[in-house]
Amino acid sequence: MLELIISLASGALGGNLAGNVLKNFNQGTLVNSIVGILGGGLGGTILSTLTGGAVDAGSASSITGILSAIASGGVGGGALLAVVGLIKKALGK
Repeated sequence: MLELIISLASGALGGNLAGNVLKNFNQGTLVNSIVGILGGGLGGTILSTLTGGAVDAGSASSITGILSAIASGGVGGGALLAVVGLIKKALGK
């Protein structure tokens, strides 16, 4: 449960960071955070699925589990924001 919370929080940070770095995908702080949270949850779930649950199986107190939750959440949040930005740009033309 702790890793899910960490993934969601780092997803929000990743979404906002991606929005600040990729100005053309920036949707505003609120939308960046919401999309990042969703991406962080998806990133954590995908990592857990790909590793067969080995990453998060009882490792909430280990530094490896926490770092993997931060990485997967941040990357997932940033990636989903980029996808949403691309879709919005494609629909806007």
